[in-house]
Amino acid sequence: MSDKDIEGLSHLGGKTEYKDNYAPEVLEAFDNKHPENDYWVAFNCPEFTSLCPITGQPDFATIHINYLPDIKMVESKALKLYLFSFRNHGAFHEDCVNIIMKDLIKLMDPRYIEIIGVFTPRGGISIYPYCNYGRPETKYEEMARTRLVNRDPQQGYER
Repeated sequence: MSDKDIEGLSHLGGKTEYKDNYAPEVLEAFDNKHPENDYWVAFNCPEFTSLCPITGQPDFATIHINYLPDIKMVESKALKLYLFSFRNHGAFHEDCVNIIMKDLIKLMDPRYIEIIGVFTPRGGISIYPYCNYGRPETKYEEMARTRLVNRDPQQGYER
């Protein structure tokens, strides 16, 4: 990896600083070396936590992030720090996945992205929010619509 490859990435190789509340500013991107290809990048975060905005109780989840990059890609350590920043953030499950998606779209402008939250049961109820985005006026917009319409929300997240 050359110096040019890591230019602008401040989290790699340094002391890790964890933010104690929602911090989208920690997200960093780097250039995709294969923008001519359509390919999936998948991240799984099995230790995601946030707080219920009403009770302040912790909510635990696995967050799945799947995307088709274009010019930019999210740097994984920065993504880890970003997801960790939700730890003391009060937001409903559905808000968390939509906030994550919107922040990643702003950072990378991917061709396609989907976020799945598999939240552990609290009070006997599991919640699996799903959101996605396909770049408007491209085949990815139709892909997003098709994946959303054909998704079985009762299945949760299955591979």
